[in-house]
Amino acid sequence: MSLVHDNEILSYEVDLYNTRIVLHTLYENKRLIEYTDVTFEGVLCHMFEHQLSGSIILTINEYELDYFFRNEENLELLSKTKNYGWPMIYEDAVQLEQNLKQSQYKYIVIMSSYGLNGWILAKEWLSEIAKRKIGI
Repeated sequence: MSLVHDNEILSYEVDLYNTRIVLHTLYENKRLIEYTDVTFEGVLCHMFEHQLSGSIILTINEYELDYFFRNEENLELLSKTKNYGWPMIYEDAVQLEQNLKQSQYKYIVIMSSYGLNGWILAKEWLSEIAKRKIGI
C-alpha cells in the first residue's frame, strides 16, 4: 500500500450506486510526482468536513468500530439521523454496532494537516499508485 502522508487531495468521487469513494491524490517533491488513488469499497456512509482546495492528508487510519461508537460527535450524529434511516434502519446504537460488525464494516478516519478530514464506514480500502507516476 502506498503511503499518502503529505499527499494533496486533488478531487474525490462519491459513487452512491456502486458504494465506492475514490480520493485522487498527488505527492510532489523535487524528484518525484506521484498520483495515488485511495479507494473505499462497500461504503455504507461517510462524513467529510473542511473540503478545501489544497487539502493535505496527514494520515488515513483504520480503527475498530468500538472507537466509532465511543466518539460523542458520532453518537450525536446518529441520534439526529436515526429517524431518517441513516446510515441504516436500526433500533438502537447497540443493534447498529452489531449489524456493522456482522457485516464487517471498517471505521476509516482521514486526518489532514490542512483541509478535508472525516471518516468512512466501508468494507475495504486500498491505495494504489495511479499510472501517472512521473520521475523528475
